[in-house]
Amino acid sequence: MTQADRIKYLRVALVAVGLIFIFGAGPLTILWPSGWSWHAHGRSEYLEMILGIYVTLGVFLIIASRNPTEHQSLIWFTIWSSVVHGAIMAVQSIVNPKHIGHLLGDAPALIIVAVALAALMPRKNRVT
Repeated sequence: MTQADRIKYLRVALVAVGLIFIFGAGPLTILWPSGWSWHAHGRSEYLEMILGIYVTLGVFLIIASRNPTEHQSLIWFTIWSSVVHGAIMAVQSIVNPKHIGHLLGDAPALIIVAVALAALMPRKNRVT
């Protein structure tokens, strides 16, 4: 894949992930709480805070899509924080069987986001 193609697809992926973070995460916690919400009973201040963070990140990913090469640190933050967050949730899901649904919900979703964005990040030109 050429650098130009990689950036073109990265721009699309950043918009898609941004929109999912903004508009998808909240409804998924209602539609499939066992796979997307860690506190499914009653009001959850934790859920409100995490959704606020992800909505904000989504807005900034859409802004970054305009020129991904100028926003590489934000994109790498999204990649690595998604890996860490997804891995922690996966371990917690295994350790506490009441959260096992997260192994099919938000934990792999974050890993998929990380892998997709990392695969599309521009590569440095190397002279051999």
